[in-house]
Amino acid sequence: MLKTRIIPTLLYRDYGLVKGVAFDSWRHVGSLMQSIKVYNMRNVDELIIVDIKATNDGRKPDFGWVNDFADDCFMPLTVGGGVTDIDHVGGLLDAGADKVAMNTAAVDNPILISQVANKYGSQCAIVSIDFKRHEDGYLEVVTNSGKNQRGIDLVEFAKEAESRGAGEILMTSVELDGTMKGYDLEAVKAVSDAVSIPVIASGGAGNYEHMLQAIQQGGATAVAAASIFHFTEQTPAEARSHLRKAGIPVRKD
Repeated sequence: MLKTRIIPTLLYRDYGLVKGVAFDSWRHVGSLMQSIKVYNMRNVDELIIVDIKATNDGRKPDFGWVNDFADDCFMPLTVGGGVTDIDHVGGLLDAGADKVAMNTAAVDNPILISQVANKYGSQCAIVSIDFKRHEDGYLEVVTNSGKNQRGIDLVEFAKEAESRGAGEILMTSVELDGTMKGYDLEAVKAVSDAVSIPVIASGGAGNYEHMLQAIQQGGATAVAAASIFHFTEQTPAEARSHLRKAGIPVRKD
């Protein structure tokens, strides 16, 4: 059985780490390098780092920047932001990323998912899907940092991503992002039931019980979180301990 992972997420914008609510109201939360060093000491399972402005600014990934922090990152590293073609993926992997998260580009050009999986392996191809819940329950894929509604069903796109070779789905609720009110469990379960690849739940974690719910009720194989680690005293190690006590297989400290 796969061991459940707890994955801190670091969002980078304008030379610093930020965290917002519902992809808005961004506030500075510290230094990227300092956060990486802290997570190294805390022996976290993995780390996700995303340049949240690159795509909207029309910038490609900053490979030199990634190379600088990847050298000091002693845990599996997923990097996203600004990825639009196969060369960008290769550049990030060469710079030190272990996996690459494709978001807007995966929706604009789903063939990219297949290209990455075929050239570098599915384990490198992480499809990051942001979504919004409509009043009637419809789960719609959104892109460009949540700004553009795409008229695409979340579950159907997750299934397409898997069929094209994605190794994991990272799904983030825009409305719940940064609220610490809990994950969208119905959405997590819908995607987890529809695909056989690992699903990472993101957006809304406020305590360890929320993480447990995403796994037990939602069927997620990993949970990603940011605000809980930036703005509370809760830690990835304590989260692992909470899950372990509930019978969830996690990596040993």
